[in-house]
Amino acid sequence: MAGNVELLGSVLAAAKAENRAALVGYLPGGFPTVDEGVRAAVAMIEGGCDVVEIGLPHSDPVLDGPVIQTADDIALRGGVRIADILRTVREVHGATGAPVLCMTYWNPVDRYGQERFAAELAEAGGAGCILPDLPVEESEVWRKAADHHGLATVFVVAPSSRDERLARITGAGSGFVYAASLMGVTGTRESVGAQAEDLVRRTRATTQLPVCVGLGVSNPGQAAEVARFADGVIVGSAFVKELLNAPDADAGVTGVRRLAGELARGVRRP
Repeated sequence: MAGNVELLGSVLAAAKAENRAALVGYLPGGFPTVDEGVRAAVAMIEGGCDVVEIGLPHSDPVLDGPVIQTADDIALRGGVRIADILRTVREVHGATGAPVLCMTYWNPVDRYGQERFAAELAEAGGAGCILPDLPVEESEVWRKAADHHGLATVFVVAPSSRDERLARITGAGSGFVYAASLMGVTGTRESVGAQAEDLVRRTRATTQLPVCVGLGVSNPGQAAEVARFADGVIVGSAFVKELLNAPDADAGVTGVRRLAGELARGVRRP
């Protein structure tokens, strides 16, 4: 069964054909509210993001730093549920036609039901799932469900991943590979680090999948730096900060759109 995984592939390929990296934006679903989160994610696409990731807020987000943890907490206090995440995916994809993935820790998917989650995410127009804490060795049931419903399964690799491990992870994944630029949690940083370029080089040696780099990219200069060696640049905390620091919802959406435009120019820089 074909699904929006093909759309994801074509969008990433189109960016490569333009001799640039794709821009991937992240926001937790339900933040600041479900409706405002939809507006912000649509604004990210309008501003210049090629792909959007919608996070499923989790009470113990081990990969996420304080900015995204704060946003997750706001969403959870607001009562966000998986149904709200699926609605967000549906409305953002419906409004923009862009590929929309869900980024989630494994526990909520496991509790909800792997087949059910895959079916409902695909029905909502989702392109796939990013699963940072699902070991490849325990992923077969999920991957079969995802494949059946036309969803990508994106795994995360880190600078500590050895070459043999990289090959195992990339061999099981689809859509793209999420390369964590450094050892640590999400958040804006002064520099992205040389580890990221080495990780992309080692990852590419194991796969034909695009390699997108996240963790720490927050401004056009960093986006341009990463775009020089990666197939995609993933930005999350900087978008969340725009919403956290905005005086009201409209200002937050405007800030997100503006930042997306700045980052989009960064990934296009020669």
